Order: sequence, then C-alpha cells, then structure tokens
Amino acid sequence: MQSPKPRIRVLIADDHGVVREGLVSMIRRNKANMTVVGEAGTGREAVQLWNEHRPDVTLLDLRMPELDGVDVIKEIRATDEKARIIVLTTFDGDEDIYRAIKAGAKGYLLKEVPREALMDSIRRVHAGETSVPVHLVAKSINHRL
Repeated sequence: MQSPKPRIRVLIADDHGVVREGLVSMIRRNKANMTVVGEAGTGREAVQLWNEHRPDVTLLDLRMPELDGVDVIKEIRATDEKARIIVLTTFDGDEDIYRAIKAGAKGYLLKEVPREALMDSIRRVHAGETSVPVHLVAKSINHRL
C-alpha cells in the first residue's frame, strides 16, 4: 500500500482579510493534498511566518503594508534562494511583473485567475516549474525591449 503524498504546505499573504479567507477556503475545498500553514496580513508578517513555517509555496499579494511584495520576495530568497513564491495580485503592469520575477517569484497570477488554474499553478511551482501566463511574460519582455 502506497503512503499518501505529503501535503503541499501553503502560506497566504494578502492585506485583505476577505481574500485570505477565500483562498483558505479554496485550498481546503480542493482535494489536491494542500494545506494552509499560515495567513499574513502585512509584508513583515509574511516574512516572519515564512521563517516560522518554511512553506512549500507562498501566495503573495504585490501591494502589502509594512513591506511590499517584491521586498518580501527578496527577504525570503535571501534566506532560501529556492523558496517558491507565487505573486497573486490585481496589478498586471509590465514593471510590476518584471520586478517580481527579477526578485525571484516563480509564478505571477492575476486574482481573476480561475480556481483550477490557481491550484494547478501551486502544484507546478511546488514541482519546481514556473507559472506565468504567456500574455504576462510577453508584456514583461516587451517592457524591457
């Protein structure tokens, strides 16, 4: 008999409580072997909870109080360059995308992403892949040309 796959441990960082609650609910309803290990409402809290729990994947809003998402990514990746972070935001500006990816984000999704696409992105980033929609990659590249 095979032992069950270990759960993907997810940290959620968003300054809007209703968004955090929705993400927690989505992950709990999903039968994809995921569990939420922490919820942060500020960038500083995100770094603290990441250090405490060392999650497999972090879902991080780009605009956070106390420390913005890019600075959160930089701080976490200074501790562990293999940290897997997905930016989940409403901001699709080419400079935002570029800065997040340059800082080390492994995924960049807009909050309008369908639930299954979000769950798939978590699984892919956990497996070591990147997860950035093609149209956002193109936008970031065009910005740099």
